[in-house]
Amino acid sequence: MSLDHDILQVYQSGELTVVGFGGREILDQIDLTRCRSEIVALVEKNQCKTLAFDLAGVKLIPSGMLGLLASLRRMNVEVHLYNPSSDVAEVLQVTRLTDVMPIHYIDVDTQPEG
Repeated sequence: MSLDHDILQVYQSGELTVVGFGGREILDQIDLTRCRSEIVALVEKNQCKTLAFDLAGVKLIPSGMLGLLASLRRMNVEVHLYNPSSDVAEVLQVTRLTDVMPIHYIDVDTQPEG
């Protein structure tokens, strides 16, 4: 099963796999069932211990994607979130996903104010 590189961009370095969303601002345009299947296959095939999601440019995450992130934790995969917008970071804090999924900012310019 190959990942749709128009939607998901995947980079791997050892046990760390990074998934990006190709610069999409709103992730509700993604087929979550297909996305879930492809990410689970990626985790199993590469025996990922840590999965990082690059959220650069993403302005809206649907609840289904938040559920997908939470379900990965149940697969014993450590999930890290990089460069969320201020709106996405707020949703992650309100849903308390930041308690189990650390947020990182690679570029100081991407860190939300507040």
